[in-house]
Amino acid sequence: MSKDSTFTYLALGDSYTIGESVAEAERFPNQLADSLRIANIKIGTVKIVARTGWTTDELQNGIVAAGLTEANTFDMVTLLIGVNNQYRNRSVEEYKPQFTALLERAIQFAGGKKERVIVVSIPDYAYTPFGGGRKSISDGIDAYNAANEAITRAKGVAYAQITPISREGLNDPTLVASDQLHPSGKQYSRWVSVMLPIAKAFFK
Repeated sequence: MSKDSTFTYLALGDSYTIGESVAEAERFPNQLADSLRIANIKIGTVKIVARTGWTTDELQNGIVAAGLTEANTFDMVTLLIGVNNQYRNRSVEEYKPQFTALLERAIQFAGGKKERVIVVSIPDYAYTPFGGGRKSISDGIDAYNAANEAITRAKGVAYAQITPISREGLNDPTLVASDQLHPSGKQYSRWVSVMLPIAKAFFK
């Protein structure tokens, strides 16, 4: 594809994708798109299907409600989902097939090109004032991420590991938004530094 083309980007997820408690420009999908534009990769308006509190099944319903079908294709797709499954004490075993279905859907939205999809690991909200450093939260997040990383790599899809960045949140309060739970725009920019090399390779 020509570098003179304008590329499309679909971001699927929950509060971490919609950027709860940060400005629209600070959401990670918007920062990622801006960073690609700086690299002379023309990304059009980012399509975000995400809502605070969504679980895997709610994201599936949200995709339907957004009117997206297999006929809709995008040049790049990101997927970050699962924290609310963990927060609601749902089992990892329930999560696995639901996450797999969403990843397969993401690949469809990328025109069947798995190399145009990035799965983002779930951040660890234990490392926020809300989470208070609770090990039970971290253990739950680790279990969910072990599942989604294994599924992602088995599908041959890129995996952006941002969880270690989120675990700096109690030592660096500037990485946490004003709600004391979600990432700040600064933390999202750190995430983008992990995603950007992967995304730039899509458009070579």
